[in-house]
Amino acid sequence: MADPGPPPGRARSALGPGRWRSPVRGPWLTSVFGLVLLIGIPIEFLTGLASYAAYNPGFRSNDPNPKHGLFGLYLFDWLTSPGWVYRLTEGVHVMLGLALVPVVLAKLWSVMPRLFAWPRRPSVAQVLERASLILVVGGVAVEMTTGILNIDYLTTINFYSAHFFGAWAFIAGFVVHVCLKFGDMLTALRSRRLRTELRTGLAETRPEEADDGLVPLEPAAPTISRRGILALVGGTSLVVVLSNAGDTIGGFTRRFAVFGTHYRSNGPAGNDFPVNHTAAARRIAASQTGPDWRLVVTGTQRLSVSRTQLTSMRLTSAAMPIACTEGWSTTQTWTGVPLADLARLAGIERPGSARIESLDSLTVMLSAVQIGAADAMLALRVNGADLSLDHGFPARVMVPAAPGTHNLKWIKRIAFSEAS
Repeated sequence: MADPGPPPGRARSALGPGRWRSPVRGPWLTSVFGLVLLIGIPIEFLTGLASYAAYNPGFRSNDPNPKHGLFGLYLFDWLTSPGWVYRLTEGVHVMLGLALVPVVLAKLWSVMPRLFAWPRRPSVAQVLERASLILVVGGVAVEMTTGILNIDYLTTINFYSAHFFGAWAFIAGFVVHVCLKFGDMLTALRSRRLRTELRTGLAETRPEEADDGLVPLEPAAPTISRRGILALVGGTSLVVVLSNAGDTIGGFTRRFAVFGTHYRSNGPAGNDFPVNHTAAARRIAASQTGPDWRLVVTGTQRLSVSRTQLTSMRLTSAAMPIACTEGWSTTQTWTGVPLADLARLAGIERPGSARIESLDSLTVMLSAVQIGAADAMLALRVNGADLSLDHGFPARVMVPAAPGTHNLKWIKRIAFSEAS
């Protein structure tokens, strides 16, 4: 049977295997990158699901993707202990995601000859592989782009929806691709020893054994060894992580996060730590937070409480992190009124949920577990000082292990509901 060739309008000479002549390309190098991704991507996906669960999307108003359909995989109410768990999962998600970007790009470079090759007699497996590649390449492009841009809010698109549905498209293609290629990857990895390749310099670099598309038929002279490529990719990943890790680790390390976006001085002593949205950005007027400010607390009865009255109540202090989806976090010591105490003042002994409203018209629902957490509070002070306006004065909610967006600032109303 004659070779059907590529589809009309597609030039094999321009994008086919003959164009790619690097002698280091081959199944072994591709499989090394593939193995790294096979380990890293499931961790990325699971920490992403954990981030989704942390929003407690069982409350529809909390769900960042209310139109998720069948993709809203939500198996449990989010926990409150240990208090640093969201900081860990989101920090791993963002840092690992950044670290994998050079690996993904290297993997795509390594498979370019086959990526643009048209199967001569496509089998069912090849059709599935081509389809999976559309999801894999398209999905990873969406995930990397939205994830990187969201670190410093450099996009106006709906990050949550794009990242959420992009992840599901990517993971669907990834699973199919792994099922089809796992055996080939193991065979390729066994064909060469990593230790040997790490000892092989540029002068000794030779092409791998001929295969069906990755190894060039007419290789050019090597300009880099496989050892050099692995060092380049690994070193790039390491630099990316080290130059951003301070945003996640916090403390003095934030000063060394040269590509970090959240080392910003945002207040006097006690309040000098990062903030995402200032009071000015959220259009919080001084008149809204002055002496006339009152917190409205409702349950079986309604209370209107001044800040002075709140400071005279039983106060508790706890060290808790603020951790955001962009990957940055900071741990501070907060002091305030336990949420459970406020619920009792409103006549609710066994709260099932609480609706929190802020002066900038944001709302969040808290679960019974969150309200009952020992450290969950309406914070009035931080590090021994009154909250600054940018950090939520006159009062903000602080809940252990909650996403930063759920630790609302400038609170105006808390509505408690009795557990059913």
